[in-house]
Amino acid sequence: MSEADLIRSARFRKEREAGWQRLEALVARAERDGLQRMEFAEARDLAALYRQASTSLAIAREISLDKGLLNYLEALTARAYLSVYAPQERLGGLFRKFFTQGAPQAMRRSWLFIAIGFLCMGMGVLAGYQLYLENPSWYHVFLPPELADGRGPSSTTEELRRVIYDEDPSASGLGAFATTLFSHNTRIAIFVFGLGVFLCAPAILLTFYNGLVLGAFYALHAERGLGADLGGWLSIHGVTEISAICIACGGGLQLGAAVLFPGDRTRRRALYHAGRDAAKLALVAAVMLVAAALLEGVGRQLVQDMVARYALGWGIGLCWLAWFTLGGRTRP
Repeated sequence: MSEADLIRSARFRKEREAGWQRLEALVARAERDGLQRMEFAEARDLAALYRQASTSLAIAREISLDKGLLNYLEALTARAYLSVYAPQERLGGLFRKFFTQGAPQAMRRSWLFIAIGFLCMGMGVLAGYQLYLENPSWYHVFLPPELADGRGPSSTTEELRRVIYDEDPSASGLGAFATTLFSHNTRIAIFVFGLGVFLCAPAILLTFYNGLVLGAFYALHAERGLGADLGGWLSIHGVTEISAICIACGGGLQLGAAVLFPGDRTRRRALYHAGRDAAKLALVAAVMLVAAALLEGVGRQLVQDMVARYALGWGIGLCWLAWFTLGGRTRP
């Protein structure tokens, strides 16, 4: 760089440096506290100084000033641009927006896929129930040993009744069974969502299999006249937990449908478009599984009355339904 260029660069910097320093201070405050906490005059100055710095950068590139100054102005204008134009949403705001708008709206848009998930689960329950009644040996085919936990067709009615109404589930083994069942269902929910992209088949089969497990387990108790009792015990956490699996299945099916039927879009674009709602369904399923774990760990011990168990489980289910159907609706 010639001596004349150095003089011109120094003059250019001297004339504008005070504005750049002021902009740098305002940007630092906006990054630290957020634009919404700045005074009106400061926000106005931030926008005006950003435009001036952008003009200075364009001039600096045109007259080929020193590279250090160019790098400084590029970094400063980039930070100022993000402070002025980037979304000012805080983490709490993102959570609030997800629960009040994003999640329920995605649920309503994906209702068909979620309904298919519930249908797969229901068909599995019906098949497992009927197969057990025809031949009780199906029970050990459907239920892994860790889920059966010693209970089966050879168990007496009193043994089955005692574990349903035992106030200390850890002593009877029902607590361990419930924990194992929750772990099993959580894995199923993860798999049905993650594998749904593979042409939908794995999500459908896994959801159907989970229904077989529930159907056979329920049939064992119904055959002994304990169907209503087991239904109450399962309702406390099962309404939420099973719904979470069906919702995760719906998200996986949505991804698989985008691959199978991309329509006018490319498969990559269709998968990206479907993934926005499918990801929200996966998050909803995760939230519901956490809620089911809390219900399982507390409600199962505290609530021993069958009617109260039904009221608690299905009452919470109605709350989920109200959230999904009413949340995020805009007033006309």
